[in-house]
Amino acid sequence: MSVKGSSLGIKPDWWIREQARNGMIEPFEENLVREGVISYGLSSFGYDLRAAREWKIFANVFHTVADPKGLDPKSFVDYEGDQVIIPPNSFVLARSVEYIRMPDDVLAIAIGKSTYARVGVVANITPLEPGWEGHVTLEFSNTTPLPAKMYAGEGVVQLVFFQGERPETTYRDRKGKYQGQRGITLPKI
Repeated sequence: MSVKGSSLGIKPDWWIREQARNGMIEPFEENLVREGVISYGLSSFGYDLRAAREWKIFANVFHTVADPKGLDPKSFVDYEGDQVIIPPNSFVLARSVEYIRMPDDVLAIAIGKSTYARVGVVANITPLEPGWEGHVTLEFSNTTPLPAKMYAGEGVVQLVFFQGERPETTYRDRKGKYQGQRGITLPKI
């Protein structure tokens, strides 16, 4: 049995709440909101992030190539709304409503929610490194031959927090290219 105050390992709700009060998650929802929405907020061992109203919908209208070293703006359509339709076998980029500030000795992993996975919408697993901060840019793939719908202001991924010893160099220390990102951030080299 663990003792409250234990420092290493996966972090529980009370630890996440304490860190959020110190600025780790803004805005912060202290409870798991479930009524009539895809759940978001604090859970037993994680925090469910919400999607903002900004979306980048990828479509092959101009026969461009999805290149991480130079993404052609013609590869996507910018869209703002409470819902988005992901074309069949395509994907969207979104960002979290929440701004995250990772402690120097904590790594978070963003994993997809099963509610979306059950209709073929899969989230890319994304690490949030020690010392990183910003809006989380998230990718959602529609793996089906049907259009798929997603909702802004509702849960899209769960963050799971793991605490260890502070690394020699944090993301902030090495001046990572995605440090302090706001809005949806496209790939950088």
